[in-house]
Amino acid sequence: MPLREFYLDYMKNRLEPGEFVQAVMVPLPVPGSTTEVRAYKISKRFDCDISAVCAGLAIDLDGDVVTGARFAFGGMAATVRHATQAEATVVGQAWTEASARAAMAALAEDLKPLSDMRAGAAYRMQVAQNLLLRFWLETRPVDALSTSEVSVWSSMPHEPA
Repeated sequence: MPLREFYLDYMKNRLEPGEFVQAVMVPLPVPGSTTEVRAYKISKRFDCDISAVCAGLAIDLDGDVVTGARFAFGGMAATVRHATQAEATVVGQAWTEASARAAMAALAEDLKPLSDMRAGAAYRMQVAQNLLLRFWLETRPVDALSTSEVSVWSSMPHEPA
């Protein structure tokens, strides 16, 4: 069953009494393919913290044109939300800053963030949009940012041995 059909509401899923999840299959891109995948988690603490916002983002590229997109965001509602309008905005378009920003704007149609003790709705929307921009910066066809350029750990001084 596709994951988007598994969760019904907060802490509610399609498992019947006595059933369990035996396996989860994640189709990863084949090395050398034109698929780019990233996952991001934003929380107050690095370890042992529930996220305020998380994102799973993937695009398929043919040259610089997006041929497929999958954008999912957690922490925005009771269950993960699939950003279909944002996806539709980029498919068939060149993967440019303009198309990424159009997808960022379309997130307002896809997501109605909640406010709780972890974060407010406006903050969550801004973070989701910024994660989409970061995804573009890391996957753009020209001058994509390297892992070291986007890692907070690469700028931290190392502790002595």
